[in-house]
Amino acid sequence: MAMRNDVVTITGNIGSEPTYNTTRNGDAVVNFRVGSSTGYWNRATGAWVDEGTSWYAVSAFRALAEHARASLHRGDPVVVTGALKIREWENDTRKGISADIVAEAIGHDLNQGTSAFVRRARPAANTDRPQPEEVAPQEVDSHADVVSDEHLAAWGEHGLHAPDAGGVDADAARSDHSEPAMA
Repeated sequence: MAMRNDVVTITGNIGSEPTYNTTRNGDAVVNFRVGSSTGYWNRATGAWVDEGTSWYAVSAFRALAEHARASLHRGDPVVVTGALKIREWENDTRKGISADIVAEAIGHDLNQGTSAFVRRARPAANTDRPQPEEVAPQEVDSHADVVSDEHLAAWGEHGLHAPDAGGVDADAARSDHSEPAMA
């Protein structure tokens, strides 16, 4: 395997709802933009000083794309690791530079909230060998259906609750991010 010098890790918020497509070969691909803001707290003025936002176009392929499609939404805080490519672009009226990342790993930024992990069953590669027991996929109507009792107990110990607990609508909670993000 060749060594890559252009691997980066960024943190930020998803700025556009991820879009899902397939390549000509039928591989899944998901694309979205991540805004990463920098700044600092100025003790003298008692105010946050914003130093701007860097925007990255992120692409994920195959299984990572499928998982991102099921897990990520606009506004979610994320950590993205992948290959960085800086490219120049031009159209009829403008030209610019784009920072693109082909993701190798994506996750919710747990500095910003909580997340629940659901392992997806893998298709059997070789039917001659015994395969580990797999959990059948199930329909999910709300985030509570994918959160284990252990997660709920741990969250409760810290004064947290699942987005749809206590009569809070999960979609409303996600849109204003007042509740923990769920994957």
